[in-house]
Amino acid sequence: MLNSSNQAITAQISYLGNLRTEATHVKSGSKIITDAPTDNHGKGEAFSPTDLVATAYVSCLLTVVGIHCANNAINYTHGEGTVVKIMGDNPRKIDRLEIEIDFSGNNWEVKTQERLERVALACPVANTLDEYVDVNINFKY
Repeated sequence: MLNSSNQAITAQISYLGNLRTEATHVKSGSKIITDAPTDNHGKGEAFSPTDLVATAYVSCLLTVVGIHCANNAINYTHGEGTVVKIMGDNPRKIDRLEIEIDFSGNNWEVKTQERLERVALACPVANTLDEYVDVNINFKY
């Protein structure tokens, strides 16, 4: 499926009413429901759009570390993360992300840990949000 500029469409998003959307990933058919958060007139029954942005940051970080490890024969057996999204007002936007990354159990040398942190901090989502959102990341090994 192409848009008017002949670019492949990534997702098709439909408003379902009651501050809810359904996004369909065109290539795979996977679906995500979003709901407005409770602090912004919603029910908070699904990820909000800003929750997805915060979640995408951690998902992207873990993924690029996986790519780097696969390309460099580094054993990557464990990676988990949590994110806390802090919203701001005037304008309403994501002000800060507090991220915890747990790489325990990988038995990486300190030099490898430092290299993988640099890789993680340069993921596409991090690069996109870099000047707009304050991000604090704590890596655990």
